[in-house]
Amino acid sequence: MARLALLSVSDKTGLIELARSLVEEFGFDVISSGGTAQALKEAGLPVTKVSDYTGSPEILGGRVKTLHPRIHGGILARRDVPQDLADLEAQQIRPIDLVVVNLYPFEQTIAKPNVSFVEAIEQIDIGGPAMIRASAKNHAHVTILCSPTQYDGYLQELRQTNGEVSAAFRQMAALQAFQHTGAYDRAIATYLERQEAGEALPERFEWVGTQLQALRYGENPHQPAAWYQTGAIATGWAAAAKLQGKELSYNNLVDLEGARQIIAEFMDGNDPAAAIVKHTNPCGAALGETLAEAYQKAFDADSTSAFGGIVALNRPIDAATATALIKTFLECVVAPGCEPDAEAILSTKKNLRVLVLPDLSSGSKETVKAIAGGFVTQTADDLPVNPNQWKIVTEKQPTEAQLAELLFAWKLCKHVKSNAIVVTRDRATLGVGAGQMNRVGSVKIALEQAGDKAQGAVLASDGFFPFDDSVRTAAAAGIGAIVQPGGSLRDQDSINAANELGLVMVLTGVRHFLH
Repeated sequence: MARLALLSVSDKTGLIELARSLVEEFGFDVISSGGTAQALKEAGLPVTKVSDYTGSPEILGGRVKTLHPRIHGGILARRDVPQDLADLEAQQIRPIDLVVVNLYPFEQTIAKPNVSFVEAIEQIDIGGPAMIRASAKNHAHVTILCSPTQYDGYLQELRQTNGEVSAAFRQMAALQAFQHTGAYDRAIATYLERQEAGEALPERFEWVGTQLQALRYGENPHQPAAWYQTGAIATGWAAAAKLQGKELSYNNLVDLEGARQIIAEFMDGNDPAAAIVKHTNPCGAALGETLAEAYQKAFDADSTSAFGGIVALNRPIDAATATALIKTFLECVVAPGCEPDAEAILSTKKNLRVLVLPDLSSGSKETVKAIAGGFVTQTADDLPVNPNQWKIVTEKQPTEAQLAELLFAWKLCKHVKSNAIVVTRDRATLGVGAGQMNRVGSVKIALEQAGDKAQGAVLASDGFFPFDDSVRTAAAAGIGAIVQPGGSLRDQDSINAANELGLVMVLTGVRHFLH
């Protein structure tokens, strides 16, 4: 008797080619349900509908098709257990050797804008996961394929072993099947948790990823590393197009994400923007009349640190910007697009990684960090900046230009490791103090880097000033205005110092620590 294959797929990529090989090359009989059976019939392939095979019609609008003893008995029967074989014979059930199933597109459905809860629920597959799990459980006798990417490997396996399938292949396919159903169930649970919890973090939190790429190593050569995609739909860096350059490294990806978060602050603005990142901190960031001007201002802010940096741009790369980019060694450049003449210019730097990511604004809704015995998570620090809620607490009032500059500095400061200080003027960074153990140290580093250019500049601090010493240091360097969250018991000391020294001080009421 011919071997029996069950094909029931939502994603019909490669379906006809697989079925044709099964039937014409290896002599399989095929049973299928719904749209899969129709597609095979239209392709001129012999197929028996599941409803004809089971004698039970599809009911409940297609909710019940394959949930039947003739299906699951054929999948779960152990070929080396006489009682199982006797049961099959008594019930006139044929053993099923191959199951090809992929699931309703739940994640693709909920990714659509304004999808209703009812629409989402109807994309929860029931029969598919049941068949996948049953086949994977009985992988000693059954092969389960749950992705079109497995089809070629399966056919190659048949061709190399005279129509048989090795135990190793079946076991690997079973592992992939359980990974697939696990991720599918996790996506559903996450969706339902978010419906229930809203903006709060759920009681149970899991991240599931599929390995996109094994990386050469992690932060250091002795650390193995890999890159994973979360979800069935490629988003974020998994959706980026790499136009050229070497493979991305672990450190590249971490720095690229830091650069993306910075440039996301300026994606909706009218001005071209550029940010240069080293070790996740901005060493230079600027706005300009043109993209090339913005990049040059960012580069000039700290040309020494820019060497080997990661560049993010909020506009498609043009020829003028590309010409400026290739003048120094950079690791990566990312932008929402790249004009053809710019791409030709960048190609002269073959090792430079150039990525196009059209949606630079969208990031993860949570951040996760591993700790011993578990992990901690928090919602992303993506609170919209609202200068209308800021408080001007000094006698001296800011000019309109100063307010715009303070806003620019504040947007950057949230992306600098705490304790963070950013000094800017003319919408470009002059000095960045990052990751110091005390705020005075960060102030001194940023001001030393700014030098004489600090005259008339503004200073942003991610946290409050516990004492007035930082304010006095800033005033001595020529700083004209300060933006900080406030919230210290000694805020008034800093405000008094600003008044005494003729500074503008603005309190945002929002802290932006970055650890």
